[in-house]
Formats: sequence, C-alpha cells, structure tokens
Amino acid sequence: MRCASFLNPAKQLLGLTNTHCKRQILVTKSDLEEKTTLMSELKTRVEELKMENEYQLRLKDMNFNEKIKEVTEKFMQEIEALKITSTVLRTDKEKEEVRHEEEMAEERERHGRELMELETVHNSKLMAEYEKYQELQTRTAELQTQWEKQMRDMQAQKQKALTELTQHFEAKLREKQIEIDQLQEELRTQHAIFAETTLETEQDADTEILDLKHRYERKLKEEREVGLRLKGENGIMKKKFNTLQSEIDAHKTEIGKMYGEEKKLHGVIKSLEKDIAGLKKEIQERDETIQDKEKRIYDLKKKNQELEKFKFVLDYKIKELKRQIEPREQDIQGMTHQIKEMDAELEHYHKANSDLELAITDLKLKLRAAEKEVAKERERVTSCAATVKRFKVDLNECVQFIQEPKVLKAHIKKLYQKYCKTPSPSLSTFSTTQPTSSTSSLTSSSATLDTDVQAEYARQREHLERTVASLRRQVAKDQSLHRADNVRIMAENVALIKEINQLRRDLRGSRAREKAAEAGIKAAQSAQKGQAYRTQQQQSAPPPLALPNVLEQTPLTQAVPQT
Repeated sequence: MRCASFLNPAKQLLGLTNTHCKRQILVTKSDLEEKTTLMSELKTRVEELKMENEYQLRLKDMNFNEKIKEVTEKFMQEIEALKITSTVLRTDKEKEEVRHEEEMAEERERHGRELMELETVHNSKLMAEYEKYQELQTRTAELQTQWEKQMRDMQAQKQKALTELTQHFEAKLREKQIEIDQLQEELRTQHAIFAETTLETEQDADTEILDLKHRYERKLKEEREVGLRLKGENGIMKKKFNTLQSEIDAHKTEIGKMYGEEKKLHGVIKSLEKDIAGLKKEIQERDETIQDKEKRIYDLKKKNQELEKFKFVLDYKIKELKRQIEPREQDIQGMTHQIKEMDAELEHYHKANSDLELAITDLKLKLRAAEKEVAKERERVTSCAATVKRFKVDLNECVQFIQEPKVLKAHIKKLYQKYCKTPSPSLSTFSTTQPTSSTSSLTSSSATLDTDVQAEYARQREHLERTVASLRRQVAKDQSLHRADNVRIMAENVALIKEINQLRRDLRGSRAREKAAEAGIKAAQSAQKGQAYRTQQQQSAPPPLALPNVLEQTPLTQAVPQT
C-alpha cells in the first residue's frame, strides 16, 4: 500500500507502473510454487518409497514362502526317508535277534560240549596225576625198603668183616706168641746146651772150643737174624692192624654218611609231599584260571558278535551316506556352476554400478556448475534489486519536491548523474544492452531479465532434480536388488558350505567308527587266537613232576656206588 501511495502522483513524470509491486508478489508466488513443487516431489518420493517397500516386502514374502516350501518338502522327504530307514532297521533288528538267538543256542550247545570235553580232559589229567602220585608213593616205599635192606646188609657185612678180621688177627697173634714161646724155649735149651757144652769144652781142647765157638756164633747170628725178621714181621702186622683200624673208622664214617643220606631222603620225601600238595593247589588254580578264561572267551565272543553287528550297521550307514552324498555332490557341482554364473552377473552389476556412479558424478558436477551459475545470477539479481531500491528511495525523496520544479530538476540531475553516468558494476551489463536515457527502460529491462532468469533457473533446477531423483531411485533399486541377490547368494553359499562340512564330518566319523570297529574285531580275533595258543601250550606242556623224580634218584645213585 505504501508503494502505491507514493507512486500514483509520479505516474506522468516517470511513466512508472505497478510492475514493482507485481514483481514482489510474483517472487512470493515463485517461493510458493517452489514449496509446492517440493511438496509434490516429496509426496511422489514418499509414494515411490512406499511402492518400493511394498515391492521389497512382497519379494521377501515370496522368498520366505519359497524357502518355507523347500524346507517343508525337505523335512517331509527326510521324514519319509527316516520312516523307511526305521522300517528297514526294525526288520534288520528282528532278523538279527533271530540270528542272535540261533547263534546263542549254537554257542550254548558248543559251550556245553566244550565243558564236557574239558571235564573229561581234566578228569583224565587228574587220574593220570593221581596214578603218578601212587607210582611215586610205591617207588618211595620200594626205595625205602631197598635202602633199609642195604643198610641191614651193610651192617651185617660190617659185623662179619669185623669178626673175621678180629679172629684172623687174634689167630695170627696166638701163632706169633706160640712161635715166640718156642723160640724162647729153644733159647733156654740152647743156653743150657751152651752151658753144658761150655763145661764140656772147657775140658776139651782149644780146637774144639774154637770150632764150637765158631759154630755157636754162626747160630747166634742166625738166631739174631730170625729175631730181626720176626721183629719186622711184627711191625708189618702192627701196620696191618692200624690199616684195619683206619678201615673200621672209614666204615664208621660211611655209616654216619648213610644216616645223613637217610635223613636227606626223609627230607626229600617231605619236600615231595609238599610238591604234591602244591601241584594239587596249582591244578585247582589252573581249573579256576581255565574257568576265568572260558568266561573271558565267552565275553569276547559276545563282544565280537556285537562288533560284527555294529560293523554291519556302519556298513549300511556308510552305503546310505554314499548314496546321499552322490546327489548332494551333483547338487554342489550345479550350485558351484550357479555361483560362478552369479559371480559373473555380480561382476556385470558391479561394472554397471561403476558406470552409473560415473554418470551420477558427472551429473553432480553439472549440477554444481549450474548451481554456481544460478548463484551468480542471483547475486546479479540481488545487486539489481538493491540498486532499484536505492533508486526508489532517491525517487521518493525527489517526489517530495514535486511542487518545486527547480529543486526537483536538480534532484533529477543528481539521479541521472548517479545512476546513468556512474553505474554500478552490477548494472554495467544492463547499460551496455539498453539505452541510458531513461529510468523506465532500465527498470522494465531488469524486471523482464529477472523473471526470465528465474524461470530458466527454476526449469533447469526442476529438470536436474527430477533426473537426479530418477537416477537415485534407479540406483537405489539396483543396489537393493544387487544387495538382495548378494545376500541370497551368500546365504546359499553358506548353507552349501555347512552341508558340505557336515557331510565331510559325517564321512570322517563313519570312517573313524568303521576303523575302530575293525580294530576291535582284529583285537578280539587276536585275543582269541592268543587264548587258544596259550591253552594249546598249557595242554601240550610236560607234567611238572619230572624234576622231583630226578631229585629223588640222584642221592640213590650216589649212595649205591659207595656200597
């Protein structure tokens, strides 16, 4: 209203119209239009986002429904497979139970036969051992009687030899005593004869004395020689007596040795009795060990049967796993091929994204350049608006002197000098294109330029914003699709990798269980073989009574040569 009040009196002087007020109203309408366009764009964007979200939700629902269908089908197939396997396992279990019962009956019969055979074998062994024991007892009794008989014979022989030796030596002593008495009598007779002869010889001649002397000297020599010989024989007899006495002492020592050997034989008999008791205990212990080993053999056979069953089940499971693995490996190969194709598609999408990003960057650069130009135009428009406002203020001051023509003329000259001769840099472009004679042409040209620039700027800005929004929507759609594809591919890859790892773990576990079962079966078979070998060795081993027999015979063989 203020603008209209002070412009009405100056219409004839300056030829101005209400364009300035209208221009101000148009500026506010452009702002309103911009706001309305922004609102409409935002509404369209919200609707597009809603559509995109609904589309994404529908896609997710479809994907989830497909996954649920696949999972349900998979679980139904697994349930059917498990039902089939359960029926197969039940039939196998019934067959195994029947076979196990038959094997148990056979094992019981065989075990009964083996027990009977072992009882007969052990009874025969016990009878043989008892017979050996009886033979040993009879042998020890015979040896005892023989030894006592030998002792009695040796004592009788000893007494007989002693009596014979004493009688022999006593007879020899009597004979020697008789000879000594005879010799003494002869000496007496000879002394008497010698005395008589000496008496006679004293009376005879010297020749006869000498002859007799020589003769008797010869006789004395002979008698002396005989005495010396008898003394030597007496020494020899004494030596023989000493030797006989030493032999008697030796026989006494031998008799003492025989008593010691008798004691040793009694000790050997006691040790043999102890050995017999120990052998009986060993027989009992061996019977107990045989029973324990039979129990262990029975347990090992049970374990062997269980391991065979487990091996059969593992073989069946391994076959089933191989059957399951073959189609899964084919699926894995197909999925790897799909993954390769998807990787190629991803590379293609990445290239397209890179191209789109380059286009977006180019458009952004263009938009920035356009924004810079628009900013420059706005600066020019604002500078023009400022000059117009200043001109309005100066013109308003001139209008106050409208009743005074001279003052008004002076002020108009000042305005002319101010705005036409020394124009502002912002209005230099307008001064070159338009004549500088009047202010009306300046204001009209600036108004038309301002409206054209604003319209062009709004049009270009709207076009660029629409293109950028459409490109952003397209990029967002492509990114969401690529992201969904990437997520789906990654999820499928993860699921496939998990399935592959699970199958590998199952294979490793089944192989390990198979190896453990084979090792257990081999260990059980080796234990059975070792047990059978030990039983054969025990059965074929020689009886442990051979060494005491040798010990019994050794002192007797030493005692017999001494007799």
